[in-house]
Amino acid sequence: MARPSRLPSLDAPRGRTGMLNRNPQPSRDRFGRFSEAFARGMGTSGFLIGMTLFVAVWLLWNTFAPVPLQFDPRSTNFTLLTLILSLQASYAAPLILLAQNRQDDRDRVQIEQDRQRAERNLADTEYLAREIVALRMVVTDLSDDVLTKDMLRAEIKTLLEQLDERSATAHRDSLHTNAAER
Repeated sequence: MARPSRLPSLDAPRGRTGMLNRNPQPSRDRFGRFSEAFARGMGTSGFLIGMTLFVAVWLLWNTFAPVPLQFDPRSTNFTLLTLILSLQASYAAPLILLAQNRQDDRDRVQIEQDRQRAERNLADTEYLAREIVALRMVVTDLSDDVLTKDMLRAEIKTLLEQLDERSATAHRDSLHTNAAER
């Protein structure tokens, strides 16, 4: 008799069971995918235009806004902007390198697969070439034994001539036999 699925078994912990109780495990590759997305985003014209607009607005605000509203004044040589851009660059460089390393790994695997495929194609081609050579050798050896159309025509013509001669001889013999019986 099957036990209802709502009742907990003795080997299961108390509380929620099943899919709701499971904590999702972070993917080992999630950070790598993030770094690739980050590098892909930084390599676009949209990012460059956005970053240029951000810096331009920052500089204009902190240059022309009233002094009490400036948060990174020109008098301090935009120290906060320099710090933010340095921080962004210090994180961007390793993420881009990580994305490049991942791409190199994928390229290495693809090159290995291409090499294996090329080796299989070469082996198949060599096998087919050997088979064609073997077939040519068999055809060459059999060509002496093979009857060609011209040879067949000549043979049939000879047989027809022999049949005509036999038929003519048989007809003459029957005429002689009939003449002798009369």
